[in-house]
Amino acid sequence: MKKRSLAALTAALAVAPLLAAGAGTPGQRAAAAESGAGGAVGSTSPAGTVLPHGVDLDTVTIPELQERMARGSLTSSELTRAYLRRIEAVDPRIHAVLRTSPTALREAAASDARHRAGTVRGPLDGIPVLLKDNVDTRDMPTTAGSLALAGRPPARDAELVTRLRAGGAVVLGKTNLSEWANFRAAKPTSGWSAVGGQTNNPYVLDRNPCGSSAGSAAALAASLAQVAIGTETDGSIVCPAGMTGVVGHKPSLGLVAQSGVVPISAEQDTAGPMARNVVDTALTFSVISGRAQAGTGSALGLADAAARPGGLRGKRIGLWRLPSLGAGVDTLMTRTAARLRAAGAEVVEVTPPYQDRLAELEFPALLSEFHRDVDAYLAKRGGPAGRPRDLEGLIAFNRTHPAERACFAGQELFEQALAAPPTTDPEYRAMRAELKDLSRRSIDETMAAHRLDAIASPANPPAWATDCARGDNDVIPSSTPAAVAGYPSLSVPAGFVGELPVGLLLMAGDREDAALLSLGAAVERRLGAWRAPRYLPTVPVGASR
Repeated sequence: MKKRSLAALTAALAVAPLLAAGAGTPGQRAAAAESGAGGAVGSTSPAGTVLPHGVDLDTVTIPELQERMARGSLTSSELTRAYLRRIEAVDPRIHAVLRTSPTALREAAASDARHRAGTVRGPLDGIPVLLKDNVDTRDMPTTAGSLALAGRPPARDAELVTRLRAGGAVVLGKTNLSEWANFRAAKPTSGWSAVGGQTNNPYVLDRNPCGSSAGSAAALAASLAQVAIGTETDGSIVCPAGMTGVVGHKPSLGLVAQSGVVPISAEQDTAGPMARNVVDTALTFSVISGRAQAGTGSALGLADAAARPGGLRGKRIGLWRLPSLGAGVDTLMTRTAARLRAAGAEVVEVTPPYQDRLAELEFPALLSEFHRDVDAYLAKRGGPAGRPRDLEGLIAFNRTHPAERACFAGQELFEQALAAPPTTDPEYRAMRAELKDLSRRSIDETMAAHRLDAIASPANPPAWATDCARGDNDVIPSSTPAAVAGYPSLSVPAGFVGELPVGLLLMAGDREDAALLSLGAAVERRLGAWRAPRYLPTVPVGASR
């Protein structure tokens, strides 16, 4: 893409109105040492990091960064060094970043050369991206948080990483996650893995970040990268996004290739983008879904929809309250509905049907699918002798490695999956067919009955205290309909209960991702709910009810 095209792109993606509304690992030390003295940040306070050019990492957007790089007032190398230094300064508080990439600064330098030559590859060229550590990378280990996969990296990148690199993104490093994406123990602790320890919520450090994409979400809340990649089977993008005050998009199933991503279920798994604002989320989605090829204009169309959503007037939104998430969340939903109505939206209360049956069927189906899909992933990945090659081998590994039991000992889900019926079993097939039918009907029928543009619900309760002995308090039903149906969902910051963020989850019909991002941008602008974390060590019991 030539400079003239990039200038047109960044002008079309201007998101000042969105922002005006509110919107020490060895690897880290080595990368920071490589960075040298150039591009020193103006502040290393957790409240914000400012480049010499006045770029505030907490609030700057990709279009703003691209405009600066196009005119030569900022380089990707400076931006990448700033993020590496911020990781050094801030991550010891939250433990979100497992490792930084040894090639990040070389990738940034290559992007700088493309910017000077006017051959920019797309909206992410030169933009630092963190990857959840269940996404394969050829130059860094991919562990899913388990010591069983530690060591030599996979032979090749995941397909979505190939797209990121082809688009010029700077792969900054890997984030911690809930081990095996929270599909090992009956009572896991989100954000903990044997490889990375416990990731903390940046808003209140003794509180949990939720879901398996915990490290990606916490890293973004702490402004340790411009964007990040998470993955979701049911809730693991949208709940961490809500719990840490960022934006998370679970795409429609199949729009982002899953090749090279450690699986739970091919029927529900998808990788997706996370960012501090909707427009950056939309741009990242355009790249990892293959909708941002240089010269096609597709990235412009998708991101322009997010940046200029046309407001909320006349939009019909169904509010699924979920009062079981607490009085504080319910009060916030009442305020949210009032603000959306004041902006011209029509908000009606709804309760999507079939939720009890979905809850009854989903887990047994996932057990069968996990056994099939993790065995296939391990067999394809290969690796050195002694590395587990199937689920049975993983179970044996965990029994003989005490570090895998440092937070919680259980691997009940592994054992149940090993004993589950195969996916060729007629009962399993009937179960998955019913799940697909009821989950789609739960959304489609609700939207049709009330003529809705989207269904909204709380994405999360206020973050619970992290406790290995107790495990998670994460019965959060809002993510299930879209997750099981394979429909898109999007979490945007809705506000706070005490010091803890709560997200508003939006969901829509199949392949309605662009329309959902557009609506999400309008909601984000109206609510203006984002604020930087304060890294409080704790809050009084009951302060977040």
